[in-house]
Amino acid sequence: MKKNKEKKNRVRKKIMIGSIGFIFLVLIITTFFGKKGLFEVYRAKKRQNDLVEEIEKMREREKVLKEEIELLEKDPKAVEKKAREKLWMMKSDEIVIVDDKK
Repeated sequence: MKKNKEKKNRVRKKIMIGSIGFIFLVLIITTFFGKKGLFEVYRAKKRQNDLVEEIEKMREREKVLKEEIELLEKDPKAVEKKAREKLWMMKSDEIVIVDDKK
């Protein structure tokens, strides 16, 4: 009778240890690979940093464009210069020389 009880206790102990081990293993796996696991958090953080950097570049570009708009609205010479640069416009008495090296 005592041996039977001891066997049952050993089996219960092994089942308990196995169950705890399994639960621990599942917790570790979910901590690293789950939907909100460490790897996913790391990827999200990196994506956030990339987006913040992109936003900053866009803000700088916006600032430059606003300054350019302001200049074009105020200065007719700036409009002429832009037209010459972007649209290859020229006056009737001018000769344009194109440099292919640029």
